Amino acid sequence: MNKKDLMLPVLSGILIFLSFPQIAFSIAAFFALVPLLHVLRGKTPREGFAAGALTGLIGNIGILYWVTFVVVEYGYLPVYAGLAAMLALAAFLSLYTGLFAAGVTCFRARGLPDILTAPLLWTSIEYGRSHLLTGFPWENLGYSQYLNTYLVQIADITGTYGITFFIIFINVVIYDFLIIRNLRNKALLAEVIAGIVLVLSIAGYGYYRVGVIEKAFKNRPSKEILIVQGNIDQSIKWNPAYQRETLNIYGGLSLQGSQPKKDLIVWPETAAPFYFQDVNDLHRDVVDTAVRSGSYLLFGSPSYVPDSREEHVQNSAFIVSPAGRVEGKYDKVHLVPFGEYVPLRSVFPFMGRLAACVGDCLPGKSFTPVRMGDVKIGVLICYEGIFPEIARDYIRNGASVLVNITNDAWFGRSSAPYQHLSMVTFRSIENRIYTVRAANTGISAIIDPVGRITAKTKIFERTTLSGKVHLSDGQTFYAKHGDIFVYGCFSMLVLVALITMRRRKK
Repeated sequence: MNKKDLMLPVLSGILIFLSFPQIAFSIAAFFALVPLLHVLRGKTPREGFAAGALTGLIGNIGILYWVTFVVVEYGYLPVYAGLAAMLALAAFLSLYTGLFAAGVTCFRARGLPDILTAPLLWTSIEYGRSHLLTGFPWENLGYSQYLNTYLVQIADITGTYGITFFIIFINVVIYDFLIIRNLRNKALLAEVIAGIVLVLSIAGYGYYRVGVIEKAFKNRPSKEILIVQGNIDQSIKWNPAYQRETLNIYGGLSLQGSQPKKDLIVWPETAAPFYFQDVNDLHRDVVDTAVRSGSYLLFGSPSYVPDSREEHVQNSAFIVSPAGRVEGKYDKVHLVPFGEYVPLRSVFPFMGRLAACVGDCLPGKSFTPVRMGDVKIGVLICYEGIFPEIARDYIRNGASVLVNITNDAWFGRSSAPYQHLSMVTFRSIENRIYTVRAANTGISAIIDPVGRITAKTKIFERTTLSGKVHLSDGQTFYAKHGDIFVYGCFSMLVLVALITMRRRKK
């Protein structure tokens, strides 16, 4: 491998992770793959796979470096083990980028242009990464554009995969323009025109939809919300000696912020670090906060299946009415691998200490909204906020507002809290719904139906955040039909491959 073959894939990897928070140089995503596409010229599929895997490795290290901190700080493993865990995850995810690059070289060898195959290929592979082995859609390429309001509105039709397709398409146009540099070339001219039309169409649709959605929600019924960010140190969070102090912090902030009266107060994931379902003094303190504030109170707390506390612990959310009644409970369905359960525990016995529950957590059974009077709330606990299909299930079940409760203290002052928020914003766009986000150490936020963060906190500050959210009354194309755009991309890719094989045989 010569110097160019090494440096260009590395450059692509660097540009990819620079596109995401905390740096969030989002424009870089539109030319990040140009160096990789260039180095693939004349390469075999095996060489292409190696180059693509190198790009993926560098990009994923830059995005996921914080995994080392989590493993070392809270898994109590040595630094080398934390580095190994992060590198293993980055290496696994790099296989997808390698597969993309190998696919590009295969199609090129058969005379097919990148503009026809590369966007279809990346989009299909990204969907696979998001679903295989429980899925890991952390910072898929489309998420890099979360601050570009007008470019992301197509997510209500295509989901984030349509934005990914758009990004790859523009990468190919830029690459071909730099290689050919002659607009007299009819194929290049057609590409450039198509790229310009695509940009104008997506931006125009975005501008139109923002106006329509703002007008539609202006007169919708609304609720006053208070988010409480306790900023409880993760090292003492589960210490029984600090349970009372934790409740005093949340209770005090709630009562202080509930004037004027709020309809709903939201505490983060496991804000009540004890079994709330046990009726004791701690339970009564939480209920008292709802009664004294005159508000519904939604909060996270561990729970357990009766008669099996040590084996069947669940990560749950409860809602208490102003009258002091427990009105609903949601048990987290999509658990975090190696965080809330250990896959293949017999193979990785040493990883048991990373599990947040006593033993493995037990997943919930369904995405059933909890009720605040006649309002249905879809609750996304932590990691669930990055999965669009979960939010869609809630919308189909009648939710008119989403609440994401999380505890990002695990991530420290890394890029992860910013990355986590960037992904959650798309649940609002996809479903045209407000999302309320409560995080123990931040970033807590209110996200409107066009994906704008209308209010947010800083990380590692003890504070409250109040605002108004309007209730959703409908379903988008994406909420109703899901990832039909990706299925179309995959079908087109298969069709192109079959036609190519048939021509080769002839």
